Amino acid sequence: MGTNLILAGLGLAAAGYVGRCIIRASPQFSKTMKESLKALSSFESSNFANSKYYKGGFESTMTKREASLILGVSPTTSKLKVKEAHKRIMSLNHPDRGGSPYIAAKINEAKDLLENNK
Repeated sequence: MGTNLILAGLGLAAAGYVGRCIIRASPQFSKTMKESLKALSSFESSNFANSKYYKGGFESTMTKREASLILGVSPTTSKLKVKEAHKRIMSLNHPDRGGSPYIAAKINEAKDLLENNK
């Protein structure tokens, strides 16, 4: 019975010591976590700033620049390349395959605009 009391006392002492270390380290830990999250958010925004994908909504009337960004081609691309890009992007975003009807309409509008300007 004496050894059980000694073991219980040592267990409580160890738990108290660990708790004390955690409490002392928590301000430093929270400071480190805040700095890490801040660095991560700035890394993500800078990483995606150089992305090849267009960020932003659609303009009220589609321009040649916006149409070329949607299809991922140059504004001076041939009709054949526009048609190939349209087919590739529509196969990924078609409403019958779970894509958005609005996005599909914008893709079609971009194709029409670029083909009619040639």
